Amino acid sequence: MTVRLARATDVAFARQAAMKAMTSLGASAIKRTKFVTAVSEIARNAIVYGGGGVISFVIVGNGSFRKVVATCSDRGPGIDDIKQALIDGFTTGNGLGLGLSGARRLVDRLDVESSRESGTTVILESAAR
Repeated sequence: MTVRLARATDVAFARQAAMKAMTSLGASAIKRTKFVTAVSEIARNAIVYGGGGVISFVIVGNGSFRKVVATCSDRGPGIDDIKQALIDGFTTGNGLGLGLSGARRLVDRLDVESSRESGTTVILESAAR
């Protein structure tokens, strides 16, 4: 499933897609809530800082080893220093600087690739357990 991220209201659609994907895994309420919260932060960042983009959700693996992988991409100006951007409190805007770092704590895996030429791609993964 793919959700277009163009305006603030699209974050709700991304949250719904994340919840649907985690529910299909049979994930606990806590795992679902953590993943949905992380997706919300990353989708919001794509809209506010990246000028919009897309987020897609796929389920990978089999049996009890399944997980949801969300890939969020934008074509914004990129993140100059990813390592610094993942530190609590770092912000280039008016926020608290907890979006990326907070999202990283809520999921099993978070990877960020970014450049001025291609924008930013954030990959989030969460297993059912």
